[in-house]
Amino acid sequence: MARSDGAPLVASKRESEEKKCRTNSDARGWDEEAYRQRIISDRSLSYRTVFRALFSPSSSFNSGPDTVVVACSDGSLSAYSLASCVSAASGTGTEYPLLDPLCVIQAHKGPVYDLEFYGDARDALLFSCGDDGHVRAWNWNGMQNRKLPLSIQGDEFSPVLDMINPQLEGPWGARSPIPENNAIAINQQEGSVYSAAGDGCAYNWDVATGKCKMVFKGHSDYLHTVAACQLTNQIITGSEDGTVRIWDCKSGKCTRVIKPEQKQNYKENSWISCVSVDPTESWLACGSSRRLSVYSLLSNECVFSIECSSPVQDLLFDNNQILVVGSEPVLSRYTINGKLVSQIKCATNSPFSLDLHPSGLVAVGGCGGVVDIISEYGSHLCTFACKGLDSSK
Repeated sequence: MARSDGAPLVASKRESEEKKCRTNSDARGWDEEAYRQRIISDRSLSYRTVFRALFSPSSSFNSGPDTVVVACSDGSLSAYSLASCVSAASGTGTEYPLLDPLCVIQAHKGPVYDLEFYGDARDALLFSCGDDGHVRAWNWNGMQNRKLPLSIQGDEFSPVLDMINPQLEGPWGARSPIPENNAIAINQQEGSVYSAAGDGCAYNWDVATGKCKMVFKGHSDYLHTVAACQLTNQIITGSEDGTVRIWDCKSGKCTRVIKPEQKQNYKENSWISCVSVDPTESWLACGSSRRLSVYSLLSNECVFSIECSSPVQDLLFDNNQILVVGSEPVLSRYTINGKLVSQIKCATNSPFSLDLHPSGLVAVGGCGGVVDIISEYGSHLCTFACKGLDSSK
């Protein structure tokens, strides 16, 4: 359940203070400044967006996830114990409890748009990218084992790697703004992290050195998404220009251009918001402002293309099915042939992020700072609201 303005129902000390004031006419103990700060904190939560909710690597394939890592619009990265989330969800009278994270850091100046893990559970790096144009790598074990109190954790942790997009140089030494990074993808076999940037380019970053190995140029507008193909050593990018491009990572050349909405007579231009490749790298799913399309990478043919009721904002493969979320509170599941299998109502009114754990759990993050954990059977295991840096103090 959510308020009519889309903000989640979160337990708030402000409500108890107001009730106490109404039942007690003695206002000498009233703390006006604390009341103001709680109002600001509650409003901040209602405008907070979770751009990525990601399960941490498990110690074994058959074990369930222990932690959910969240990237927020306030520039923070925070980790939450899944066991604590389930316990809080079952033990509170409110639908979306506001939970304390295990740890929280100020990762970027401005929103954090994407997260990816590199390596296994023992020595994993957590890569993040954001509006400030940086791609940063964080020691995951070090981040979890911090002993500082939450109130001062934010700025006390440094990245292992810090890579920044180049600026264009203009007349008289003027430089362009640093383009943002909207998405990242990992190829561990090549030791590479790929970023989709706001200057229309994709960048190949070397994990060992932190240096840029290659730049992929060809799109006419900024990039929304990137996916890496480890078997074929390719990347796939989607752009605001409405095209999907497949790139060879050895030569840096574009080998194919896909226009999912080329045959549609739309008056307004369309963009590509997300792409995903199945584990066999045989199928490519593309989400756009109006359609969901699937292509065979082996035959270069479109399998299906269907119109959606709202813009697609994230998608991924689950065996031979496709999970899709968009700007309405629904998690949809399609077959590889485009048949709608099921739809599950999400807690957030506008989901931005999907992640699938090998155990079958799905993490959905979106507006209102809400993360929804859904079981493989479609039930809501738990739903919680994330604390940012401003509310951890």
